[in-house]
Amino acid sequence: MKNNIEEFLDYIQNNKGYSKETIKSYELDLDAFYNFLKSENINNLKSVNYNILRNYLISLYDKNYSKKTISRNISTLRTFFKYLVSEEIINTNPSTLISNPKLDKRLPNYVTYEELQKLFDSIDDSTVLGKRDILILELLYSTGIRVSELVNLKLSDINHGEIRVKGKGNKERTVLYGKVCSKRLIDYAKNSRSELCKKIDNQYLILNKNGNKMSTRGIELILENIVRKSGLKIHVTPHTIRHTFATHMLNEGADLKSVQELLGHENLSTTQVYTHISNERLRNVYLNTHPRSKIK
Repeated sequence: MKNNIEEFLDYIQNNKGYSKETIKSYELDLDAFYNFLKSENINNLKSVNYNILRNYLISLYDKNYSKKTISRNISTLRTFFKYLVSEEIINTNPSTLISNPKLDKRLPNYVTYEELQKLFDSIDDSTVLGKRDILILELLYSTGIRVSELVNLKLSDINHGEIRVKGKGNKERTVLYGKVCSKRLIDYAKNSRSELCKKIDNQYLILNKNGNKMSTRGIELILENIVRKSGLKIHVTPHTIRHTFATHMLNEGADLKSVQELLGHENLSTTQVYTHISNERLRNVYLNTHPRSKIK
């Protein structure tokens, strides 16, 4: 069974082009499933049926796993067993009868424009690291890219208001940026990046203080420091800024399809969660301004 899991992980890496983060997630899920099967004295994947899968999911519920985590595990198992059938390792797919738990709707966290401006104002952009940090925040907000996409940006990916991004599943898309971000990029390239990479020839855009490629955790720590300096009592992650990008775009009149393409969402339904936020804003505007509906 362990060999089958390892072969599957090799398959999704080399044939499907899944990201390192996705492959690691699949590996953790399948290791947990493997350990469960061993504890149940099941040593052959051909022996796995619907009841065994159901008992495994019950064990996850008993461990107080979130519905989102359980849904991810189900997705992993579906992909894994589909692969096993295609490779003729098993005859039937026992995961086809498994249904996902109904997820609780949770609106994405975002910051207001005023809060965002306070974050920018808290950065001292007269220093080498300050110029880099303000560009990090600007790129996340101006383009809506993921932090994993940001740390992998290279100088060659940027071209006159456009950035070529390699997203999930190695799918490429183009994101845009405007005049403010352009000025930040030029300032960083001339007065900050050139200082950071004096000793190291590095083609990545965002560098740490040693001139090496920035890590996702490094970006998270920089944002935490920016929030602390701003004095705002809010929790902000790189994904919060991505949510903010989408929310502000829709609030200003952007159509959902355009936002979907800029975010790199495969399905429009993923992007539609932001319309709940925009609709709530419209509701508040209506209740506060219409003569027959003003809130008293």
